[in-house]
This record gives sequence, structure tokens and C-alpha cells, in this order.
Amino acid sequence: MVRLLLEVRNLSYFIERKRILEDINFKLFPGEVLGIVGPNGAGKTTLLKLISGILQPSEGKVLVEGKSIKKFNRREISKKIAMVPQNTYTSFPFTAFDVVLMGRHPHVGRFKRETEKDLNKVKECMLLAGIWHLRDKKITEISGGELQKVFIAQAISQETPILLLDEPTSHLDINSQLEIMEIVAELNKKKRKSVVLVSHDLNLAARYSGRMILLKEGKVFAQGKVEEVLTSENIKRVYHLNALVRKHPVTGSIYTLPVSFRVNSKDKDEARRKRKVHLIGGGGSASRMIKELCDGGYDVSLGVVNVFDADFETAKLFEVPCVVEAPFSPITSESYEKNIRFIRESELVILCNVPFGEGNLLNLEAALEALGMGVEVLVQNKVPVEKRDYTGGKAKKIFEKLLDKGAHLVEDEREVTRFVEEFFKSRVRQEVRR
Repeated sequence: MVRLLLEVRNLSYFIERKRILEDINFKLFPGEVLGIVGPNGAGKTTLLKLISGILQPSEGKVLVEGKSIKKFNRREISKKIAMVPQNTYTSFPFTAFDVVLMGRHPHVGRFKRETEKDLNKVKECMLLAGIWHLRDKKITEISGGELQKVFIAQAISQETPILLLDEPTSHLDINSQLEIMEIVAELNKKKRKSVVLVSHDLNLAARYSGRMILLKEGKVFAQGKVEEVLTSENIKRVYHLNALVRKHPVTGSIYTLPVSFRVNSKDKDEARRKRKVHLIGGGGSASRMIKELCDGGYDVSLGVVNVFDADFETAKLFEVPCVVEAPFSPITSESYEKNIRFIRESELVILCNVPFGEGNLLNLEAALEALGMGVEVLVQNKVPVEKRDYTGGKAKKIFEKLLDKGAHLVEDEREVTRFVEEFFKSRVRQEVRR
């Protein structure tokens, strides 16, 4: 049976009836890295203070190796839990060696001096953190990244089974961030130290954590494997923004890429009224326009694209209705008709810079039919159509028909955005005149 190292059970914390944390439950096992993420004010730092015994819970328990933390004295807690706080600044000119040596305090008897074992342990920890060369330097004279390593070495020197890290990489450059986290990873791997990592950086937390807890307004919103917690939907609901979530091809870890802030759905419905735009995309050609138009408050639809196409993924992210086909499949007559229905409901159709093969020629035909229905069509031609035509010239012929029948031609996305704005301003003016 796997030994349980730390358990947080039904933990709540209130300040003058204001809820800071409510009903928090989780477990930590030996050799595990648990990431805790969430927006500002979610209660992450408060949770660490409760785990470490700095604060006392209003309700619930913190159990260390099955024993309530309330039953430990301060020295005993310091032998079980080490914490690196968010703010490690100090104005006292101690040497780096002396600061790391302070971590040995729980192991030094009362009125006794440090032993050779303690001094050797300090050296070992400073070598692990890559700061042995700073041993005689005053901590008021070293960089922020070096100072952070000093305090991590101090925490390591406590020789605790549990290490709590509160924003260990905040205010550090990219190189220093990775150095700090690699030290933590090595510590976890070689020493089997269990780590609770609080971080604002979702990508850093995802890369170095085995499990994750997502906090929202003092409650656990999601908990589990990183890929189960860091989903586009969870990020949208907790952080109120759209984000792409992918697996990194090199590290294999989950990473997030914020795309845009969400628009309040009620306001969005009002803003989008009578501003319907249908995009004809594929191969990622419509992704940027989906974002631009959704951010601008337009009612956007998309068709026809294949499942797993980049445009399909972007449409999903922005909750844009779309007509889809199976991967690597040509457009069927059924999908074509669905596309036409979307077009019929729209005021403007935008044909994006799509590469054309035999499988998606019906998308071009749909744009042509839109003109026949009296729907305005805007054609993007950043890459000339002849360079995107893989049909032996069929696509180019339909494209030229579009222009002959009155489709508007633009090149890049900025021109598209300007055209759309002017188009709907013109529509509003016409409605006012009526």
C-alpha cells in the first residue's frame, strides 16, 4: 500500500465571515509533484500557509503522515515541511552559506552548534542548487535568480519529505525560471521529495507537475491529471478567456496559449444582432478571421472543414457553429447543403485563402451560389489562386467566375477586417434611412 504523506480534508478558511477557502480536499503521495494553479485571489498562497501550519483552518484538517498538523510543534513541522515563500527578499547581509545553514535549525539541538554533518549537508544542497560558488557572497549582492536558488537550497537542507513552493519563478527571466524548475525536478527525481507547487504560470506548472489542482474563488474547480485539469473549457470558465491547449511536440507536456478574452454572452448576442458572417475556410486559413470576427462581436459560422483541421479546432474554441466532414474526406452533397443553409442566413460570406483540391471544390461552388442568392462575397487572395489550385485549373476558373459576378477582392486579413467594418456600417446607414 502506498504511504500517504499529506492529506487536506474538508479544509475551509474564513476571515471575519469572508470565505477565502472552502471545502478543499486532496492527497499527496511520496515522490509526487502537485501543481496548484488559479487566478489571483483564488486562495493559493493561503492554502500553502494552512498546509505549513502558519495559519490555522477555520474548518477541516491538515494531516501529515496521518497525524493532525495541530499536534506538531514548530520544530516538528519544520522537519516534515519546508516552504519557499513568494517573497524571499531580506535586507540582512548574511552570506549565502549562512542562509542555507539556517535550514538546519530543526536538526540542531537547543544550545548546540552545527555539526560537521550539518555543514556537509549545506554544501551538498548548494551544489545541487548550483550555487556553491556563491557561498561567501552576501545575499544583498546577488541576483534575483541566485537568491531564489539560495532559499530553495535552504529548504532542501531541512531534509523534509514535503516541499512547498509559492511562485518560485515569479519575477525571474526565462533562463532562471527553467534553472529553478530543473532543480526542483532533479530533487523530486533523485531524492523522491514530494512537492506542492503554486504557480501563476500554467505552462510551467503543467510541465513539472504530475497532478494538478485548479482553484476558483477559494474552491477546487478541477483536480486530476494535468490533461484533465488544463482544458480549454476549464480555462474559459475559470480565467474567462479562450485558450488553445496542446501537447508540446518536444517536451510532451501540456501547454496553453491564450487567444482572446471572452465576451459576455448576453452582450455578445446584442452586439451580434443582424451581423452574420459566414467563413469558407480550411487548412487553417480561417483561424485568424474567426478570432478577429468573434472578438469584434460578429455572429460567425464556418464551413466546410474537416474534423481536426486547424480551423475546426479554432471554431470549437470560439464556439462557432460549423459544417464538418470526416478527416481526409471530400465534401459530400449533404455537407454542401448545410453550408448553403449557413450562407443563406448570412449577410456576408468570406472566402479565405484556402488551398483547393478535388475534395473541397464544392466550397468554391458554395461561394458562387452565395452571389446567386444575393449574399455579398468577399474573397481573400493573399496567395494568388493559381498557387493554391491543385485541381488542374478548375479552382481558378470558378474563382474568376466569382470575380466576374461581383465578389470583392482583398489580400490580407487587415483589409478583410476593414471591409467587414465598412460593410456593416453601410448596412446600418441603409436601415436608418428606411
